[in-house]
Amino acid sequence: MKILGTLLVVALLGGGGWYVWQQRQLAAAMAAAGNSRPATSTIEKRDIRFAVSAAGEITPSEQVSVRPEVNGRIVKLPVDLGDFVKKNELLFQLDDEELKIEKQQRDTAIARARLSLEQAKRDFERAEMLFKASLLPGQEFDTAKTSYELAKNSIEQSQKELDLTLDKLRKTQVIAPFDCTVLTRPVSVGQAVSGSGGFNSGTEVLTIANLNDLVINAHINQADVSRLKTGQEVEVSVEAVPGLQVVGKVERIAPQATIKNNIKGFPARVLLKDVDQRVRPGMTANISIPVASADDVVAAPLAAVFTEFNPETKQVERFAWVQLGDEWERRTVHIGVSDYFFAEITRGLEAGEIVSLEDKSRAPNIRKPSVKPGTGTNAGRGGSTSSVGSGSGAASRPVAASR
Repeated sequence: MKILGTLLVVALLGGGGWYVWQQRQLAAAMAAAGNSRPATSTIEKRDIRFAVSAAGEITPSEQVSVRPEVNGRIVKLPVDLGDFVKKNELLFQLDDEELKIEKQQRDTAIARARLSLEQAKRDFERAEMLFKASLLPGQEFDTAKTSYELAKNSIEQSQKELDLTLDKLRKTQVIAPFDCTVLTRPVSVGQAVSGSGGFNSGTEVLTIANLNDLVINAHINQADVSRLKTGQEVEVSVEAVPGLQVVGKVERIAPQATIKNNIKGFPARVLLKDVDQRVRPGMTANISIPVASADDVVAAPLAAVFTEFNPETKQVERFAWVQLGDEWERRTVHIGVSDYFFAEITRGLEAGEIVSLEDKSRAPNIRKPSVKPGTGTNAGRGGSTSSVGSGSGAASRPVAASR
């Protein structure tokens, strides 16, 4: 028992020692990883592109739910899913036998009414002649006149009933209103359908859409909608088709904000140009809205640009820590266009200078601050006063300066 107890104590001590060693190794590794982050960066020239991104769903610009206007039974349905149908081609046809019989009855009624009208007209003309010759009492003349008027009304009524039947006959054939593709076909030949004037707005026979003109319905963040305008061209990539890049045009921007996925924004519609055959409705598209750009300009990492409020001037000032030998100099800078990683330096820095990515305000080797005159290819251009970075130099959102 004593040997067993001794072995148990040794095992516990060994396990504890191993655990402590593992923790020290992990802490050392984390410290090494933390120290691997670069502390400085070299100012260089680069192209800066700032664009706002948004996602949306691709839908047809024109999509129609096809429903008959009259009740009937489908006898022809020549189209199916995915079929392309040209304008004025037949989509489906309803049984029209009963309406054809009804039309024959209306034709017969009109012929009978015309005969009655001719007879009433002759009786009226004879009665009028006798009445003027004082050979016919006024009461009989009025009766003949009334019969003639009733005969005219009867033929007008019969003609209206015939026109109504002909209209129903025309509606038994449903044709394509535009060049379209069949998206859905929930019914089959022989099925009875109800007209759109009936219960539940009628039976949906087909869903058709114009796939030559596709649009993207996107939700633009309220912080970005001011950068968007009608008629503006945007870049579009489709997730389902890797590598495909198409151009879109902003058609509509809603005047009122809505909330989608707990984000307040404005619905916008983007029309796609030169649609690729691989792009289909329902696919997700990513929209890139170009806001500002600058080519071959002096640029600094956003982490190197610090922001501070000057209580004397009551303005936000930006500065960078520039390495001069073994010392650090605080230098006031002006920025132009910026993206999510770099900011254009319009004044204060030159290509090749080394800047700190950390705040050196408490460093012992600080040189007296100075303001460097405008340098670089874009010296002298005014910068924005919007915040880019603060404290550690990280930017919450890029800012495009007025150019």
